[in-house]
Amino acid sequence: MKVVITGGGAAGASCATRLRRLDENIEILILEKTNEVSIANCGLPYYCSGIIKEREKILVSTPLRFKTMFNIDVKLNTEVTQINRNEKFVLTKDGEKIYYDKLVLSQGASPIKPPINGINNKKVFTVRNLGDIDKIKDYIKSNNAQKAVVIGGGFIGVEMAENLNLMGLKTSLVEMQSQILAPVDFEIAAFAQNEMRQNGVELILSDGVKAFFENEIELNSGKKIPYDLIILAIGVKPEIELAKNAGLDTNRGIIVNDNMQTNDPNIFAGGDNVEVKSFINNENVLIPLAGPANRQGRIIADNILGKNSKYKKSQGTSAIKVFDYTIAATGFNEKQLKGNNIPYLKIFTFGNSNASYYPNAAQILFKLLFNNEGKILGAQAVGKKGVEKRIDVIASVMRNGGKIQELLDSELCYAPPYSSAKDPVNILGMAAENLLFGLFKPAYYEDIEGAFVIDVRTPDMYSSNNIKGAINIPLAELRKRYSEIPKDKKVILICNTGYTSYLASRILIQKGFNNVYSFMAGIKLYNEIQKDKIKNKEYIKCCN
Repeated sequence: MKVVITGGGAAGASCATRLRRLDENIEILILEKTNEVSIANCGLPYYCSGIIKEREKILVSTPLRFKTMFNIDVKLNTEVTQINRNEKFVLTKDGEKIYYDKLVLSQGASPIKPPINGINNKKVFTVRNLGDIDKIKDYIKSNNAQKAVVIGGGFIGVEMAENLNLMGLKTSLVEMQSQILAPVDFEIAAFAQNEMRQNGVELILSDGVKAFFENEIELNSGKKIPYDLIILAIGVKPEIELAKNAGLDTNRGIIVNDNMQTNDPNIFAGGDNVEVKSFINNENVLIPLAGPANRQGRIIADNILGKNSKYKKSQGTSAIKVFDYTIAATGFNEKQLKGNNIPYLKIFTFGNSNASYYPNAAQILFKLLFNNEGKILGAQAVGKKGVEKRIDVIASVMRNGGKIQELLDSELCYAPPYSSAKDPVNILGMAAENLLFGLFKPAYYEDIEGAFVIDVRTPDMYSSNNIKGAINIPLAELRKRYSEIPKDKKVILICNTGYTSYLASRILIQKGFNNVYSFMAGIKLYNEIQKDKIKNKEYIKCCN
């Protein structure tokens, strides 16, 4: 059997090496369009800044290593332009016919370059492969570049903005949406945005590029930004033209079944160019992430050799470093749930990365989305330590069909340097269960305006930092002063992180109040959102 694989990225390389481990005798050929195979794409921004110093560390493998270790042939700089399904061969740009028994399409996705005036300026760069970063580094050095503008606030855009900033460039990031990092909601994104501003990155939100000129860009708002180089990172487009022209089923990506097989039984596809089923609503989605791509490559190899492996949908679990913060997410966010008309409940909690009495504990904000049956629909978190491992736990619970009760019941590692006896994941499950049991009513940032706000912290904490218009009734005095609380208005109780306001709501509910709400995650979350909104307004005001 001869297997031809177009594209030597995560899916293609994983497929090829799995095939060899399963069968020593089949012929395996990787056709790679570029001059690189199997590189660590996710490390490119860090190689750009020199955090990853050695170029060789980005090269996961080489044609020589594929040949000597796996007896896999790799042809670089070989672009496949046509598939002949009847005669089972591919045609390369150089006119070579290469026959196959099984074909794997794993060309991935390419950076989106919209038809904007001046976009082909030599100072405009995209980030897809190691060669792209080499060009960026060489350009910065050769031209003594001082000012960079990143277009796009997704993962690559944010990572490149951070790393250009670390290289000493005055960096601006332009994002057309009202927030960066689309996989998370605005409450989580606010932390990342404030962190970027604090480290000197200029954020320009709700604005897009109108035109690229020689030394400046013009935004839709009319604002002009001078630059020495541009990083274009507004998203990626699946490589589907080859499949589409061959008559394979495509939509936004290549359509495959759960065996990663196209409508041609001899052609498989995997990686950033395929549509997969969402774990949340079973609809077709694009999930351009390395983890799923590697799993898909392995599954394709199994199925080529008759093992009937299935891809079990995608959750979109991801994480990103933003200076000192880590942001992580799994499942749907609130915007996606609304867009898909999926009913949901939401809670926020703060938890500590390790025991609060052990040195250097850091707080983590969690957002959990679930339905009234306790099914987990998504989770997000932001903090400086221990963020990604908690989201990994929640993702694993989701994957295995667990509900919020399983978060509460999860038996997780505990020692003071690593966690508390009640891990933040357990506390998240407890809070969700309390909401489902009707033990409290939640309030959120968007509920504050027009409400009667009571700050239940101590007088010292209240006087040092409070919401304008809020009155102070400390928890310790609440049982004596509850008669001061109106029953004909929406009353929001607020504290530092949400726990004390929950205790206060339990007292008042048991005294007959049906109009009291506990503000989720307290004034710490409120202040972070306010800080982000104020900074954004200040920017808009100074530019008008």
